[in-house]
Amino acid sequence: MLRNTRKGFTLVELLIVVVIIGILAAIAIPKFATTKEKAYLATMKTDLRNLVTAQEGYFSDNQAYTTDTAAIGFSASKNVSIASITLSTAGSAGWSAVANHTLTGAKKCDVQVGGSVVAPQKDGVPFCS
Repeated sequence: MLRNTRKGFTLVELLIVVVIIGILAAIAIPKFATTKEKAYLATMKTDLRNLVTAQEGYFSDNQAYTTDTAAIGFSASKNVSIASITLSTAGSAGWSAVANHTLTGAKKCDVQVGGSVVAPQKDGVPFCS
């Protein structure tokens, strides 16, 4: 009687393991990409909330809003830019701002405070699209 004294895995067994790992990776990578984008959107929302707080502090001191982020002591997070701060021209005190992140492509977040807030937004709450 001959006994097989070889130890180890066969080529077929190793190929099956590699295929299984490949399938798991194909499932996990898209999930990771959406998680990163959610984090970028959360960063933009946080920056806009901080901008609202800074603007309200400035308004408390000066009874007016400003478009100058340096005047209110605001600086955005890394890779986030405040594309525009627009003051309301309708005679009511208000403003709006738009934030962009360099790694999200076309996605942007904006916030409206005072003036006429356009649905589905709420006053002072960042909204991403």
